[in-house]
Amino acid sequence: MSDFGLIPVIQSLRPRQWTKNLILFAGLIFSQHTTDAALFWRATAGGLLFCLLSGVVYIFNDIKDVEHDRRHPVKRERPIASGRLAVRTAEIVALALALVALGGALLLGLRFAVIAALFLLLNVAYTHVLKRLVILDVVGIAIGFVLRAVASVEVLRGAAEHIPLSNWLILCTFLLALFLGFAKRRAEYMHVLPAGLETRPSLRFYNELTLNLLIGGTFALTITAYTLYTVSAGTVAQFNTWRLALTVPFVVWGLGRYLVLIFKDGQGGRPHEVLLTDIWIQMAVLGWIVTACLVIGLHK
Repeated sequence: MSDFGLIPVIQSLRPRQWTKNLILFAGLIFSQHTTDAALFWRATAGGLLFCLLSGVVYIFNDIKDVEHDRRHPVKRERPIASGRLAVRTAEIVALALALVALGGALLLGLRFAVIAALFLLLNVAYTHVLKRLVILDVVGIAIGFVLRAVASVEVLRGAAEHIPLSNWLILCTFLLALFLGFAKRRAEYMHVLPAGLETRPSLRFYNELTLNLLIGGTFALTITAYTLYTVSAGTVAQFNTWRLALTVPFVVWGLGRYLVLIFKDGQGGRPHEVLLTDIWIQMAVLGWIVTACLVIGLHK
């Protein structure tokens, strides 16, 4: 029996997956404005609005896949699939939150609002089309992360027009998202598909060798792109130091640890859960943040 309650709505928004929106602070860190209170709160507001938009996307996805989810041993417990949240109610909630999020984005700047709207439209396209297409399903996810990265700069530009948008930020974000996306597909291919469970249509067009090659390739490209970024002439000139390269070992450590989880421990199906539960990856992320902030902050 369906009902309208706060708990089912919050569960449908999937707050545990909102860690993906931490990238909304990338612009703040790399623009060397981590101590600027006004810009910090703009980045925080932008992150919260993207959390709302992400939640709206999850609700739309659950509505679209409600019949599929009801046949799944785990997903059938989701509020909409289980009937604890009526589809009609979920539609109203999602529409209301989308309007609130886009309205809030507009207050932070027109360009930021445009990026937020594109993010929402991309995810609607993903829900209805892209997730059924091999390779493009992961590319669609990666573009979503690129839009988040661009938004992390545009939300600051509403108050500080001089902040640049780095091509390196776009490239590294895209490659990292591809790596995580293909790792997620491998986990699903190795554990979900063999179990005979209902799963995403595109998964049947993958195979283990292809996924291993894609994971290895995007891992190498991500490390290479980030390393080149830290030692490029533009980066050295911007930060007045070569020491941003000191953050590279933390990137290698974090992504390498994730490879171990993928291939040795059979994890990787839920990157956001790994970030919340794996102490080694948490230490790598913390080490990267502290080192990056120290290097950037000391060389303003």
